[in-house]
Amino acid sequence: MSSLQDLVKQLNEAGQTEMAQYLAVCDDAIAEKLASQLAAIDLAELSELAGSDQEEVERDYTKLDPPKAVRLKEQDAAKLNEARAVGEKLLSEGKIAALLVAGGQGSRLGFEHPKGMFPIGPVSGKTLFQIHLEKIVARTRRYGKAIPLYLMTSPATHAETIEFLEKHDRFGMAKEDLHIFCQGTMPAIDLETKQLLLAEPDQLALSPDGHGGMLAALKKSGCLDDMAQRGIEQIYYFQVDNPLADVCEPEFLGLHELAKSEMSTQVVAKKLPEEKLGILAELDGQLQLVEYSELPAEQAAETIADGTLKHWAGNIAVHGVKVSFLQRMASEAGSLPWHKAIKKIPFVSPAGEVVSPETPNGIKFERFIFDLLPKAQNPMVVEVDPALRFAPVKNADGAPSDTPQAAMDALCAMHQAWLTECGVACDASRKVEIGPLVALDAAELKTKLAENPKLAEADLIDL
Repeated sequence: MSSLQDLVKQLNEAGQTEMAQYLAVCDDAIAEKLASQLAAIDLAELSELAGSDQEEVERDYTKLDPPKAVRLKEQDAAKLNEARAVGEKLLSEGKIAALLVAGGQGSRLGFEHPKGMFPIGPVSGKTLFQIHLEKIVARTRRYGKAIPLYLMTSPATHAETIEFLEKHDRFGMAKEDLHIFCQGTMPAIDLETKQLLLAEPDQLALSPDGHGGMLAALKKSGCLDDMAQRGIEQIYYFQVDNPLADVCEPEFLGLHELAKSEMSTQVVAKKLPEEKLGILAELDGQLQLVEYSELPAEQAAETIADGTLKHWAGNIAVHGVKVSFLQRMASEAGSLPWHKAIKKIPFVSPAGEVVSPETPNGIKFERFIFDLLPKAQNPMVVEVDPALRFAPVKNADGAPSDTPQAAMDALCAMHQAWLTECGVACDASRKVEIGPLVALDAAELKTKLAENPKLAEADLIDL
């Protein structure tokens, strides 16, 4: 039996009869191209997912409790100093790595490139990628040990990301310390028939498998093995669209270590129930993330005695994760469940017609990294100040929130505050930017200004 006949047989056994029939009649070149794509798919798993009409597990939202958390008001100097010392020791021993999720494109920003290439420096015009990588380079210099970066792309951003970073010499990162790997994809299926959809006559309709796809991609790419060989014990996980992420900040790493936590999460306090942030909450004693679109309005608006929101802990997608936990979860079948997303998916019919549906017609499958939280030992929640840690770039300027201008304003405001802390009079209207290679915080800036007071006069304080 030929390999194509064998594939047709497998498709029929998996219930994908339309694709089996199409392969039998299409041109050899098309069949060959589709066969290579189909070979990468676990047809048995797809059959199981397609055949399951099970809805997402219903949660009783009335039983949600706020998470146990390290609140800002409880973060006394002694505790933070202890955590910082522990985090700095881990960094100086080379036990920390960063993991950057950068699979998104800037389409919603009117920018048809990987979002990491979007310019966000308020004075310099530096890209998100440059700001993040310079922070890692600065920490590497400070602690004298490499901090490897594992950067996850998607098929849509992979090639352009590699080209961009190589063109700019990885913004100072050593070649051996940057590992770029691509998240996986899952095929989309028809909502009613559960048959595979075609994006082109010779191309399956594929979509990225969600940020939870990181787990399988880390294993498949060899990155998990690389972490083990390097002696990496903990990773700092963050997303590319947040220029305020304080990459590998020692206090957070230290709190995570002191708590013997397998997975920690940074959160900000939601002020309004309609803020588009998922919340961390406890249900039946387990820490879970509830998407903002899932939380009923009644629970979202619930308050406690002091008038603040009961469900306050807004997720900002910054995590500390033990490598041993990732290894265990990567080897455990079904450690991350698949979620179904019902979407409008353009497709090509077997007759070759392009169909652009007006209503949702298909199912995409994705995994979420936060589904690891209930499986982690001693999961921890740490509140951070959004003015210093969270300014996501999600929407084009003119939108109500999460715009490039808002992020640039936040960067300016933080750097103004650093200068003020250093005794430099700084007008609120002053546009100023401090490069990570000069200073990662106000204390480091103070040292640099003592060496060269004229630095304070520049709008761009950078190397």
